[in-house]
Amino acid sequence: MNRPLHPLGIPPTAWYVNAEIADLTRPPLAPRSITLKTETKALRLDLAKAAMLVIDMQNDFCHPDGWLASIGVDITPARTPIAPLKALLPVLRSHGVPILWVNWGNRPDLLNISPATLHVYNPTGEGVGLGDPLPKNGAPVLTKDSWAAAVVDELQPLPEDIKIDKYRMSGFWDTPLDSILRNLGKTTLFFGGVNADQCVMTTLQDANFLGYDCILLSDCTATTSPEYCWQATLYNVNQCFGFVANSLMLMDAVQ
Repeated sequence: MNRPLHPLGIPPTAWYVNAEIADLTRPPLAPRSITLKTETKALRLDLAKAAMLVIDMQNDFCHPDGWLASIGVDITPARTPIAPLKALLPVLRSHGVPILWVNWGNRPDLLNISPATLHVYNPTGEGVGLGDPLPKNGAPVLTKDSWAAAVVDELQPLPEDIKIDKYRMSGFWDTPLDSILRNLGKTTLFFGGVNADQCVMTTLQDANFLGYDCILLSDCTATTSPEYCWQATLYNVNQCFGFVANSLMLMDAVQ
């Protein structure tokens, strides 16, 4: 009598087992090939191996009552990815591409945050830094599960999306992001979010160092830094770490 095999894990990396057998062959997902035009060359991609990372599209960075606005930063640029992402994400979901929200969400006690990191966001020790209450609503800055760390209302994640809390600029540092992507069998990553030259760039760089194929979607990405930081980001992605396209190029390739 042949006993049924039961999955352990998530396809395409799952095992299939019973009392006598452990099937480790890991059958691949059916490929879904597309050709995506980028600024430097055309890419042949497999959507079955792709994921979309949306980084830090949170109230503290993108809302008028959030942290950056409270310390005098013009957040207008940080809001420009909202419309392109609203158009793109449903298309990607409809083609089975998972959406991963990689958001800054600290422990309330800040036990894993170093003084060097705290200093970046409160250099005098007298300002509103990580974990401190926002002036307008008292929400603790970039604290997990707070209003401050929540994704902006215009881009609410869906239940099937995947949420990752990060604690540094890079979404790979001290988080399960790499393990999740590898379990899902994802090797090609699309990037959007803010700030392009900081959290988006460091996450993309770490992804490149870990062997992922990286594509920055320029209209889904922005920064409140000076224009030269944006230009340097585009240059370095094209030169060293991957490719640059935009959401219209991707939707055209997918559809």
